[in-house]
Amino acid sequence: MARISIGFLGLTELFISTMVHMLFGFYIFSTAVASDVSQVLTDCLRPNIFNLGAREEGGNDSKEKMAVLEGSPPPIVLVHGIFGFGKGRLGGLSYFAGAEKKDERVLVPDLGSLSSIHDRARELFYYLKGGEVDYGEEHSRKFGHSQFGRTYERGHYPSWGEHHPVHFVGHSAGVQVVRVLQQMLADKAFNGFDTSEDWVLSITSLSGALNGTTRTYYDGMQPEDGRSMKSICLLQLCRLGVIVYDWLDITWLKNYYNFGFDHFQMAWRNSGITGLVDLILGNSGPFASGDWILPDLTIQGSINLNSGLQTFPNTFYFSYATRRTQKILGYTVPSSIWGIHPMLFIRVLQMCQWRFPTGASPPYKGYRDEDWEHNDGALNTISMTHPRLPVEHPSFYVVDDSECQPLQPGIWYYKIMEADHIFFIVNRERAGVQFDVLYDGIFQRCRKHVFRSSKTLIPNESNQ
Repeated sequence: MARISIGFLGLTELFISTMVHMLFGFYIFSTAVASDVSQVLTDCLRPNIFNLGAREEGGNDSKEKMAVLEGSPPPIVLVHGIFGFGKGRLGGLSYFAGAEKKDERVLVPDLGSLSSIHDRARELFYYLKGGEVDYGEEHSRKFGHSQFGRTYERGHYPSWGEHHPVHFVGHSAGVQVVRVLQQMLADKAFNGFDTSEDWVLSITSLSGALNGTTRTYYDGMQPEDGRSMKSICLLQLCRLGVIVYDWLDITWLKNYYNFGFDHFQMAWRNSGITGLVDLILGNSGPFASGDWILPDLTIQGSINLNSGLQTFPNTFYFSYATRRTQKILGYTVPSSIWGIHPMLFIRVLQMCQWRFPTGASPPYKGYRDEDWEHNDGALNTISMTHPRLPVEHPSFYVVDDSECQPLQPGIWYYKIMEADHIFFIVNRERAGVQFDVLYDGIFQRCRKHVFRSSKTLIPNESNQ
């Protein structure tokens, strides 16, 4: 009887979570469509309504933008997180809620919203430098997808290099994309390019997934291994939806929003009906191979990823960790009902109560459930401050910005803020004045307090 009750509660929670996420996704999508339709009508029905959202940066506007970026100071690149989108997707909607308008030298790349950290890092390189996206021969063979992706005839910052570095600001999983990219630059992993870690001047993490999250286990990843999925879960429903979406391959719809799996060639023209069956049964595709973003966001996946990543001595690092929880009588509970987005409230409560399964090996030595209780509805606060696993990187807790002036490279400065995971993206009105305080602070730091001189440059060595 008890087992039946637990199963019923689990199905009820799955139904509620599914409906909340679907409604929020529909709200975002419909808002973007409505905004674009309104713009089309305002422009006297200029063509063409079926290319809504296909506003890829290009043409004269793109050339003018790149001409501005060729000067100085260094560009700031905003990198979106899971289920995110860059400029040109979802029409005029901004993932960063218009923060890119605060500085004329800002780029917002559109990367795969569900593709793996590795694949997104490769895409980000070619977005900036230009050329045909090369996912790597060995990686592509291992995970069963095409080696090459889309082509950028001209990069959005083709002069990018050691003497023309950039600032990166990553939200959520976006910061791990940037860290993997910097490691690839240090390892000279791009054929035909003489790269180094000094191509990156600074990395700012905004609610960054630096050490994984226990939410992945609630959504359906198996806590025992951090790679496989439960048979019935939110992620399985997501998987089926993505497969059908990519298989149907409706051009105008994919121009509007793309999950980033085109290099897996899941469209009906390539795979046919038998291919669709294989995808659904889990015999092929990104979900079968594990080359998608969720395995990278489990604690185990993050440890595996972090084991090959360094904190570099000539790069500046700053992190904003968020939480919507508090301690009351020794218990961690949500800090507010109205201050947490409806899509995140259930997960905030669940993540407060997370306990690693009895009998399963903990993800790392010294793991304690209580360390992972504080969260923002998507990520655990402990994960967002600085890289901790498997080795803790140099860090400094910031209460007042004046405490860390002048900034030193090779150290993760971090703040803890009261906010949920999507407080500073998509909807600017939610954050109010805090939105401007946050982004003005980030942009000011990049422009006034982060610079590299001959005295800053020191011999290349890991700083872990």
